[in-house]
Amino acid sequence: MITIVDYGMGNVGSVFNMLRKLRAKVQISSDKNEIAKSDKLILPGVGHFDRGMNSLNSSGLATILSEQVLVNKKPILGICLGMQMMTKGSEEGTQQGLGWVAADTIKFSPDNNLKIPHMGWNQVQPSIGAKLFESAPEEPERFYFVHSYYVRADNPKDVAAYCHYGHDFVASFEVDNIMGVQFHPEKSHLFGMNLFQRFIAL
Repeated sequence: MITIVDYGMGNVGSVFNMLRKLRAKVQISSDKNEIAKSDKLILPGVGHFDRGMNSLNSSGLATILSEQVLVNKKPILGICLGMQMMTKGSEEGTQQGLGWVAADTIKFSPDNNLKIPHMGWNQVQPSIGAKLFESAPEEPERFYFVHSYYVRADNPKDVAAYCHYGHDFVASFEVDNIMGVQFHPEKSHLFGMNLFQRFIAL
């Protein structure tokens, strides 16, 4: 069973529908017992960093998720804000992140006439050995992005894929069972379906 964690922020319905198309056994839940019984987890997210962290902390979900991810080593996929909350913190707010990955979330600088947010389709370049991209086609995959903040990893070995927008930034990271993507696979059509299929197969 894959549980999409519902903490009030994220495209849970879109993620659920795509996984159902792939015939995955999936549910949307904020119930701690159901989360504990799950085989894999997905942490989606859209919106402000502090609001997301406040929701996870006040509901007790941050504690149960940390237990399942760090102690029980369950595979988890963070999407957009979900990925950013796995870092130490964000320039968007003052709350501490979950701190599962040695990384920070940084705001795009409006240099080189970059439009912020970074919005639309863009290619990603996977790192060698990245599990989420292991069976991806040789040509670069394209995904849909909507974000004003990006992740900067302390350790390049944690980077599963890069994307270029003014400069290279982390499009995906992987640290053991912890995976995150800055883009929205649920909005990325066939490329997104393929990525979800690879996560299901882990």
